[in-house]
Amino acid sequence: MAKQDYYTTLEAARDASADDLKKAYRKLAMKYHPDRNPGDKAAEGRFKDLNEAYDVLKDEQKRAAYDRFGHAAFENGGPGAGFGGGFEGGLGDIFDQVFGDMMGGGRRGGGARARTGADVRAQVEIGLTEAFGGTKTQLRVPSRIACEACGGTGSEDKSRGAETCPTCHGAGKVRAQQGFFLVERGCPTCGGAGRVVRNPCRVCRGAGTVERERTISVDIPAGIEDGTRLRVQGEGEAGPQGAPNGDLYVHVGVKPHDIFQRDGSTVVIRVPLSMTTAALGGHVEVPVVDGTRAKLAIPAGSQTNDQHRLRGKGFSVLRSAARGDMYVVLAVETPRHLTRRQRELLEEFNAEANENEKSNPETEGFFGKVRDFFDGRG
Repeated sequence: MAKQDYYTTLEAARDASADDLKKAYRKLAMKYHPDRNPGDKAAEGRFKDLNEAYDVLKDEQKRAAYDRFGHAAFENGGPGAGFGGGFEGGLGDIFDQVFGDMMGGGRRGGGARARTGADVRAQVEIGLTEAFGGTKTQLRVPSRIACEACGGTGSEDKSRGAETCPTCHGAGKVRAQQGFFLVERGCPTCGGAGRVVRNPCRVCRGAGTVERERTISVDIPAGIEDGTRLRVQGEGEAGPQGAPNGDLYVHVGVKPHDIFQRDGSTVVIRVPLSMTTAALGGHVEVPVVDGTRAKLAIPAGSQTNDQHRLRGKGFSVLRSAARGDMYVVLAVETPRHLTRRQRELLEEFNAEANENEKSNPETEGFFGKVRDFFDGRG
């Protein structure tokens, strides 16, 4: 079955910016993540397709190759691996010409391509207070680990393990002259690995790895933001026949909080205030994201949306001892369900206020402009 276009997979335009691609990927990855769709094979398949597409399009060089050559640029295990039948010329040479200098010489020379274990991706969701102080989480991820039976060598004889391929002498490729052309193909003996196992392990059948679910401890640093991707080096799948492990990539989501709103290192909290406290002034205690409390002086005559800045009471700055600021936004609350006595007092207050234009200067100023507006039209 033909692969779906990577841009279609991510539901993004072909000219989408890197940020737009990232947003599209995060949105769909959250939707189809296996943890949110347990037992749903279709969602699991879609999640894998999303990761494959984003891994290519997030890299400028790979994206350029994909835009030019499509899926053919990455067939048979790597960029420019060929047009089928194990042929490794043609597109690979074009890829080298386009990106050779940018990639430090491209694919030419150096023998067989080093094979590492596959990268593993996982997702974790933490609370705002955990993001503030940092936390350690345990992740259970499906993976491949080194086969215990053969010690990861892939061979029944642990002392020998894999040997240099006698056909390609470790290059992973063989060349043949065809007319005026020198054709390069993947080695048919070792499959391009450059090494072969003479006596394959009965458990892993020479792969050197077996499937297992692992529990991995991941440190999440203080100040981390929603959507951050952490790389844990060497915690991916074990490499074949003793090759290096891949990496673990953890996508971190931060859940919204009931009280605090975060914008980078700034924290905003909305505090309701009684009408009398706003009018007369006073003090209120407000919570701080670190679990402490702060006492705030309320000036007489405070209004809704007045802001008070508390320096150094905001969010942690990633990989720093510094902290941002917290802004307290006031919301003056009009009383409801008045008693008879409360109503009488407010009516008396209103009568006094109507005689004193300074009590409500904003109201008087607005309606003064309204009068001028209609007088001007008359």
